[in-house]
Parts: sequence; structure tokens; C-alpha cells
Amino acid sequence: MQTRRQFDHTEIEHRWQEAWDDADVFHIPDEATDPTYVLGMFPYTSGQLHMGHVRNYTITDAYARYKRMDGENVLHPMGWDSFGLPAENAAIERDTNPRDWTLSCIDTMREQMEGMGFGYDWEREITTCQPDYYRWNQWLFTRFREEGLVEREAAEINWCPSCETVLADEQVEGDAELCWRCDTPVEQRELDQWFLKITEYADELLDDLDDLDGWPSNVRQMQRNWIGRQHGATVEFEVSEAAASETSSGKQGESRDYGPVEVFTTRLDTIFGVTFFALAPGHPIAEELAAEDDDIAHFVEEVADPEGDEPQGVPTDLTATNPATGEEIPVFVADFVLSDVGTGALMGVPGHDSRDHAFATSMDVDIVPVVAPSEDDVPDVSEAAYTEDGVLVNSGDYDGLDSDEARERLEGAIESAAHDVQYRLRDWGISRQRYWGTPIPIIHCEECGPVSVPDEDLPVELPEFVRTTGNPLDAADEWKHVNCPECGADARRETDTMDTFMDSSWYFLRYVSPHLDDAPFDTEQADDWMPVDRYVGGIEHAVMHLLYSRFVTKVISDMDMLDHREPFTNLVTQGMVLLDGDKMSKSKGNVVSPQRIVEEYGADTARLFTMQAAQPEKDFDWTEEGVKSSYEFLQRLAGAVESFAESTFDGDRDEIAEYVEREIDATVAIANDEFESLTFNGALRETQELTSLLARYREETSPHGPTLERGLRTVVKLLAPVTPHICEELWSELGGEGFVVEAEWPEPESDPAELELARQLVENTQEDVRHIISVADIDDPERIDIVVAAPWQFRALDLARESDADNIIGELMQEDEIRKQGDDAAKYGQELQQERQSLPETLSPEREQVALRRANWLFQREFGADVRLLTADEADSDVASKARPGRPAIHID
Repeated sequence: MQTRRQFDHTEIEHRWQEAWDDADVFHIPDEATDPTYVLGMFPYTSGQLHMGHVRNYTITDAYARYKRMDGENVLHPMGWDSFGLPAENAAIERDTNPRDWTLSCIDTMREQMEGMGFGYDWEREITTCQPDYYRWNQWLFTRFREEGLVEREAAEINWCPSCETVLADEQVEGDAELCWRCDTPVEQRELDQWFLKITEYADELLDDLDDLDGWPSNVRQMQRNWIGRQHGATVEFEVSEAAASETSSGKQGESRDYGPVEVFTTRLDTIFGVTFFALAPGHPIAEELAAEDDDIAHFVEEVADPEGDEPQGVPTDLTATNPATGEEIPVFVADFVLSDVGTGALMGVPGHDSRDHAFATSMDVDIVPVVAPSEDDVPDVSEAAYTEDGVLVNSGDYDGLDSDEARERLEGAIESAAHDVQYRLRDWGISRQRYWGTPIPIIHCEECGPVSVPDEDLPVELPEFVRTTGNPLDAADEWKHVNCPECGADARRETDTMDTFMDSSWYFLRYVSPHLDDAPFDTEQADDWMPVDRYVGGIEHAVMHLLYSRFVTKVISDMDMLDHREPFTNLVTQGMVLLDGDKMSKSKGNVVSPQRIVEEYGADTARLFTMQAAQPEKDFDWTEEGVKSSYEFLQRLAGAVESFAESTFDGDRDEIAEYVEREIDATVAIANDEFESLTFNGALRETQELTSLLARYREETSPHGPTLERGLRTVVKLLAPVTPHICEELWSELGGEGFVVEAEWPEPESDPAELELARQLVENTQEDVRHIISVADIDDPERIDIVVAAPWQFRALDLARESDADNIIGELMQEDEIRKQGDDAAKYGQELQQERQSLPETLSPEREQVALRRANWLFQREFGADVRLLTADEADSDVASKARPGRPAIHID
């Protein structure tokens, strides 16, 4: 391909960014009807873009540009997730306030995004830390409260001592239970907290996952697991202490009856195999025992490790009565029983639960099989639990029943048993004891209790920031002390702020009408523009952000503010950008600066490399060699366009030109599918191969000008969503009208299915020739014969593909032309019979010959030999007999 002087990427990028801005290219008017809504998860305002940002937002920008060229109205906005503890900590470190720090970060990041050429409608920009946005967080909180979906209660919460704030369960990470922000071990405390009752929507959140076909299956499964719905039964065990028992500390005590203690189980069919009872360390009975017994207290306070590899426990002086057998069984306090899962108590069935088996083995508790594959095949459970359903054994009157029937009958027979459904999901605790967040719009009055701030007094704005320990708003006395809106008495504001996931749980709705003053969004417009068609972001948000957004959308819909009940139709979770196999991070010192890449190679190069390196959902390694390769490709393309613009081409529209035109069509057809599915690397690979083909075309012959021009225009259009600046420049050099970003997306002029078959035929033929040359060790072939199969073979293949007869050969022999071929027809029929499950679709014999004839120049160019295209009648019979439809025979001299 022709080369040219290096283009000045900085000058080109600035010039075209200004041109797009002046023409307001990316703005979408409010009157647009049902636009394609393309959205990347908005960034936290950390101050600098990183390569993950570049990849995420190039994905959405490329897709938005493609849809715009494809004739769609496109909504592609950007905003800032700008509240949060990191900004507060950063401001404290820099002796400034969170607001100034955050706004300066936004200015920097916006400038970097503009430098990347991202085509956002900046008129719709939102910033969650601004009162005109968080006012609506407070308004929604009030509406949720009116709907009975807000409650305040004392709860054991996750507390980060470093961040000095509450964490949701989803923000506690790993077996070590570390804070998601600072990796500090999380503690448990009890505080009064505000909760949003997401559990009211647990069933709908779970069931509606089945309809989210455009979401990755692993994300849906992560949400299913987090919601954790289990069908089972509750049943009560009478727990008591033996008369005049002696505690392990040596103290005599009176016999105590703790009454019925409820457990939840999904395997009521195993109740005859219960050989111990276990309480969580936080269960009220366990806490009472710990207050009296030093051994239990030591276990609860020092030993218990719910995340440990092995279950641990301590015996008590209590027994529990099995309601099915009347037998008394020992009671333990055990760390594998969790206070907030089920009821905090557990019936231990070591014969049929692996965790219970490990515990019983360590505590020398009986292990009894009560479920078996069949009555005659009772499993040996001494070494491992049998965990499958089966038939009951050792279960009295229930022996021989299958597990399902036994569960149903036991629910009716045991007086305390009742069918129940339980969930892992807990209500969403939104209280945070920090400054930089949305103030919760509540005023506490001794007479009236918690009172909602009236709508007309919203927003409750943050006071000036004062650095302090503990909860900063609690120290803002002038701000905190107010009068009760209901009775006028002295009262105080709520000093907790909202979890910042509240900000991101509905922001996609605000983009629809970001400047609306009397509602969070325009309902009529949101009904038309929602849901988001393409949503792109990290899989780390699979549970928190995505689950909360679905919940809030459903509540808003139930308040008759929105017709839609799901916010995102199609979701892409993009992979990470790695360096030498490791995630880029400041702590590892392996961060590649996007700014450095833009300055050295240009934004288009960075965008091209990130998009061609891998599919969006896959991780990929950043390499300087890959960046340079992308840069050099763009230079070569620019050289080819410049050379074309400066030259005259008067070649004929011959078979070579026809081949090139068909390849242009094939490339467009594939690129269309790849862009629609966001597999940009496939589209880019095809486009680069077309670019190379155009270069070979120029070198091979005097090109047909219109064909070459169409090829170059097609390449520029197909690359424009990914490398928009240089493509605008090249579009201008090619004499294109207007902006390429607004040009019409190319469409193939031939049938895509036929194009694909022709391409496969040529590629397979090339590969067959290469294979023969390699195996036969031919250094310098003189002549290559390519022999197309006989027409009767194509007819036989078509009949076989259409036939549902058991015996294809018999059906083929009913055709006179096929039957006349004798043994050759019988042999080919046997092949078709054996391969009938995977018989290929092919071109007709005439079109196969045309496709190979058009590509003949490529064969001659690659192999340096005279290449003849022959029919079966024209070739030697031994060679022709090897030809098959879609797979010509090859003979090399």
C-alpha cells in the first residue's frame, strides 16, 4: 500500500472535534422518537481516565456512531458518579473540600473524554453531587417511604473502621470480609439504619431474569445466587436444659426450657436423620449461654470463623427434641450457622449434608442414612454424605417414599412444620455515616418521630465541609438543628447520607430530561426512550448496581411513573485491560496512561487497538507492539487514500474488479453483523483484510477507478465508528459529502449468503493448494489445475440435503442423470449417507466456476504458477473423480 508523510494526529483530532461540536452532531432533540439508547456505566470521578475507561467508552461510542450512520436517532449521554467516600478521603488528604476536588476531577475527565473523540450529547450531562440531581434522590426516598418501602431499625451492620461507615453486604468482599474500597477487615456493629425494602421485590427480581435474554448468563446467575430463593419448610425443635445440669464452668443451674426453636430446611425428608442441633454464635440462646459459660464465650468471641474452611463448634448442656422421632439430640454453637441466614438455627443431618458430615465427624456425633438411591441400596455414609434425593430408609412409616412425596407428607404430619420460602437477599441498607453523599431527607422530632422533609424544602443541601472524626454531618450543629415540619418543635436532621448506589440506581432516567425542574424525569418521554438498548460496564457491578437499578425501576413503575419494569435490554460486561497478564493498578505500578498514548500515537490509535485486541467481554493484554501496529495501519490507509486522490485510474471492470467488488460486499455483510453484536474485533479484522486486498489489487493491475474508490470509501465508513478523526479526514480527501459520522452506513449489493459461500470456496481452495504443495514438497509449481465437480454431484448433494428418507442412495438412484454414473454415483451416495447430518450448502456449479475464475488472479499471485479452472468433463478422470461440490479437485504439475 502507498505510504505518505505522517499525518499530524493532534491537529486532525482537534480540528474534527471542533467541527463536530460546532455542528452539534451528537445532540439528540427531545422530540426524537424512540431513539437507540446507548449507555456506558458512568464513571466515578477519580480524576484521570484509565485504560478500562477508554475501552468501556470506546465500545459504546463505536456502537452509537454505527447506529447513527445506520439511520437511527441515538441517545448517547455522559455524566458523573460523583458522590462517595473516596472523594471525601482524597479531599482530606489534599486539605481541600470534596466538592472542589470532585468538580476539578470532572473537568479533567471531561477534557480527556473530549480528547478521545467520544460522541456524547454533552447538553444532557448530569452530576450526581449537584443539588439539582440529588434533590431527586431525596424526592424518591420520600415517595418510597410513602409506599411503605422504607424502614428504620436497629441492625447488625458491616462497619469499616477505616472508612468509618456502614457497608452493604455486597460491599464486603472475599473470604476475609474486607471493605471493597480500602481492603480493611470489616467489623460487625449494631446501629439504627435506614433500609429500602428490596426484599419486597425478591420474587419479581428473580423471575424476571428469565426474560433478560440480552444479558450475559453469568450475570443473571450471579443475581439468582445473590437473591438466593429456597423452597422448603420451617419446623420447630423443643430446646431445653437437663435438670440440675452443670455448666462447663462448673456452675450448677436450674433446668431451663427454651421452648420451640424454629429452623428452616429444604430437606424435610431427612428429618429422621437429624443427630444434632446447632445455633449460630449470634443466636439469642447462644448469646445467653455465652454470658454464663466461659468455654462458649471464648468460642463465640475468639474462635468462631464463619468463613473458615472447616466447620467448628462448641458443645452446650442443651438438648433438642426431634419432632419426628421424639429423640433428644445434642445442641452445639457452631460457626457455620449464620445469624442472618434462615433462622440462625440448624438441624444437623450429617448423613445427607457434606458440611454437617464434616462437623459431626469432628464432634463424634452419630451419622445415620435415611435417604438412599433405592430401598435395596442404602449408602455407606460413614466417609461421605449422600446428598441426592432418593427414597426414604430408616424413617419409620415413611420408608419407601420418594423424597418429594415424603417432604409433602411430613409437612402435613408434623404439627409445627409449614411450607416456607426464604431468601439470601437482605433489605438494602442505605445509611452512611459520611459527609459526601445525599442527605437523607428526614427530621427527627421527639413528639412526631421521624418526619419526611416536605417536597417544597428539597433539596436538603450539604453544609460546608468541616474535617472531623466520625460522622461529619453530626458535627454540623447549625445545619443539624431545625424545627419539626409537623409540630414546629425543636428537632434535628438525619445526619446519615445515602449509599451512593442510590445515585446510580436511576441516573439513566434523568438523561431523558436532565433539566426538568418539577420531576426527576419526564414520564412520557421516558416511556418512549427507555429501556436502555445497549448498556456496557464492568462485571463487578453485576450484583450491586444492576440489582439496585432493577429494583428502583420496578418501584418507579409501580408508582405509575414509567411503563417499563426493566432498565436495560442488552448488557455487555467488558473485560479488563491487562499488562503482562496482570490487571493494571497504581499499586502495581503497571498503569499505562491513556494521555501518553493519545499524545504519542493519537486517540484513534488507542481506540483501534482496544477494539481489535479482543471481543468486548474478554480480557486482553496491552502491548506497545500492538499499539504501534495499529498506528502503522492507519498511516498506510491514509497513504492509500492520498495516493488515490492524486492519481487517475482507468482500468476495466474485469473479473479481478468483479472479485474485489464481491469482497467489498462480503466485508460489509460481515461487518454489519459484527457491529450489531458489538464484536468489533471481527469487523475490524475484515476491514483490514479488505484494505490489504485493495493494495494487492493496485499492485496486480491497472485498477478500475470506481471499484477502487468504492473499496476505499467502504473501508473509511467501516472504520469511522472506531477511528473517527482520521476517517473524517480521509472521507474529506475522497470527496465525501458532509461528515462521515453522518454518512450512510454501507450495505452489500449482493446476497450475503452467496457471498459467504463464494468466499469459503476460494479460501478452502487456496488452503488445499497450500497443503498439497507443502506435503508434496513442491518448490516451484508450473501449473495448477482446479477442477469443479460435475453437475450431477451438485444435484445429488441438493437431493440429499432436502431428503428425509432413511436410504439416501435409493432416492438418488431414481434420478436418471445420477443413476447413469454407475459406481461413481453409488460411492458418492455412500459419502452423502454417512455425512447427512452435516451436508454443506454450496453454490451452483456455474456460480462456483464464476467465483473461482474471479479469484484466479489471487491463485496465480500467491503460487506463481499458471492456474487453469476446469470442469469435470475437461479434466483427467482420475482428478475429476476427487472433486466435490464446494471442494474442487487440485492437480499440480
